[in-house]
Amino acid sequence: MERVAMEHMADRLATVDGLYFPRSFLTSKSADHHLRRKAELLNLLSRDASIFLERYGSKLSAEELQAFDIMKEDYEVRWHLNKLRFSKDPTEEEERIRTVTVKNRRRAFMDELIRGGEYFSEDAMREREPYLHHEYVGRFQDQMSRGMARPGERWSDTLMRQAEEAVLIQKIRGEQQRMGISREDWVGGDGEVVVQTEEEEEEEEEEEDELDANEVGKKEGSSVKEVHTLEESTGNGPSSVIMPDEDNISAAELQDQMEQFTHIMQQKFLSGEDSLDYSDIDTNERLDDHWQKESNLDAEEKYFEND
Repeated sequence: MERVAMEHMADRLATVDGLYFPRSFLTSKSADHHLRRKAELLNLLSRDASIFLERYGSKLSAEELQAFDIMKEDYEVRWHLNKLRFSKDPTEEEERIRTVTVKNRRRAFMDELIRGGEYFSEDAMREREPYLHHEYVGRFQDQMSRGMARPGERWSDTLMRQAEEAVLIQKIRGEQQRMGISREDWVGGDGEVVVQTEEEEEEEEEEEDELDANEVGKKEGSSVKEVHTLEESTGNGPSSVIMPDEDNISAAELQDQMEQFTHIMQQKFLSGEDSLDYSDIDTNERLDDHWQKESNLDAEEKYFEND
């Protein structure tokens, strides 16, 4: 490679932020900082062009890459040049291959996430898409139970979970409001987040005890009627948590709704709509092993079927 091209390339890259350099270069604030970086780049370029392309090739222009054509006899240099040019200006066939490769890598990564059991759990998916979960699953579930203390759970954890639940409810309501859904149909009823504290639970127990004592000697029918009246007026009784008839579905139907919701969330992941760094997934060659194994298994199955 011509010395002039090397000097120009190193001089320009020395001013680019975010490049890999030894730690001493990153912390240095001396006046010759630029010169030291340039010298390091020139030294690496002269010593090993393939490593230079691996580290800094993505920052080079098409014209700068042409300067490496003189080294194409070197297999590693040629491999890096082909890869870099493919990413910058792919042919139609190369773009098709790249699209298929990216799709396969995302599906392989998704399979790893599914096996991990956390990313596509109901709670994790609901946190990412609270309104979509509500439409497919949440509106058929008992919303009150989400704010209740769970067996063996510390009170601090309960409070934290209730605070997180309140945030999700507000997100759902915000979407319902944006879509013009009437207030009485908002999740949680009339717009109030239902979160029971320990003190409120104790007060309810005391009220129930007082109510039982006051009902002694009264007729059973009259007693039931008064209890229902009190519950309806406070909003703490069964009338505030029973879902409308049209929202009552069987366990099998609820499972089907959950499967539909999960399928949609998986498709959103594959299409790149999740808040992840997809560049780390799309360029991860390790994920290609997954599809190589799948291809080998398919080939074995076809062999035995034809045998």
